[in-house]
Parts: sequence; structure tokens; C-alpha cells
Amino acid sequence: MSAPRSRVLVAGIGNIFLGDDGFGVEVVRRVDASALPSTVDVADYGIRGVHLAYDLLDGRHETLIMVDAVPLDGPPGTLAVLEVDPEQEPAAPPALDGHGMTPQAVLALLRGLGGRIDRVLVVGCRPAVLDERMDLSEPVRAAMDDAVSLVTTLAREEAMKTLRTERRPADA
Repeated sequence: MSAPRSRVLVAGIGNIFLGDDGFGVEVVRRVDASALPSTVDVADYGIRGVHLAYDLLDGRHETLIMVDAVPLDGPPGTLAVLEVDPEQEPAAPPALDGHGMTPQAVLALLRGLGGRIDRVLVVGCRPAVLDERMDLSEPVRAAMDDAVSLVTTLAREEAMKTLRTERRPADA
């Protein structure tokens, strides 16, 4: 018997020892998973990108929402939702470093292992500080409530989309 599909995985990405790089980890720590549909999994992957790629190999998830610090336009603390083509190859081969893989490197590893994911979204925040320190900068900390709300809403919406798709009758 195959494992039931959870459909949506919210993955916090980042290094908590590098200031704002810990954004994704802090967001998923604050998300109230009990307020989400049972088809949504929320997990802190931190710097374990290889682990994330291997977890996606089981085929339980249709949508991946990665939460990470990303170089966005705008001032530090700016939030954005980016859709990533899970089949697009990166411009340069990503370095496979198990302790600091970018979202692109995770997806490249997943493809290299023979896995796939249908939909990938990144909830990103522009960092202010990526130095060795264990706390978020003021602009990123100020964006935290909005980020948690954005991730929660997005996870609910994605879970509902996959449920509607499952319930759609087959074409005759």
C-alpha cells in the first residue's frame, strides 16, 4: 500500500547562524500547522537541502512551498511569492553542499535522483544581514507576522487547489 499524499509541503530553508538567512526557519516555526488542512505538512529543513530532496522522492507532495531569504528588489524585509519551474535547469550546475543548498540546487538534485514535483513556490524575504549572528535584523523581524500570514494563506490555497483537482471528474 502506498503512502497517502500530503499534497503540500511547506519547507523552511536557511541557516539560523547567518542572521536573516534564518528567515525561512523562523517562519515555519511560527506557522500554526494545526490551523492548516491535514493535506499540508510544515517542516524546518534549515541547511538540510539534501534531506529535503530525498523527502520529496516519496511522491507524497504535489506542491512545494519553500520559505527562504532571497535577493529581491526593494528594501530589506520585502516579501514576494515566486513561482519556480521545477523542470528548469539552473544557468550553472548547482554546488551540492548538504549544508547550504539553494532552492535551485534542491530541485536539480531531486531531478537527478529521478524525482519530480508538480508545483514549486518560494516565499522569499529580502535579507538585510547575512553575517554570523543568530538573530534576524529589524526589517526582517518586522516582516515576520506578514510572512507567517502569507505562508499560511498560500498553503491553504494550494491545498484547496489539489483537492479540487482530485474531485474533478475524469474527461469522458
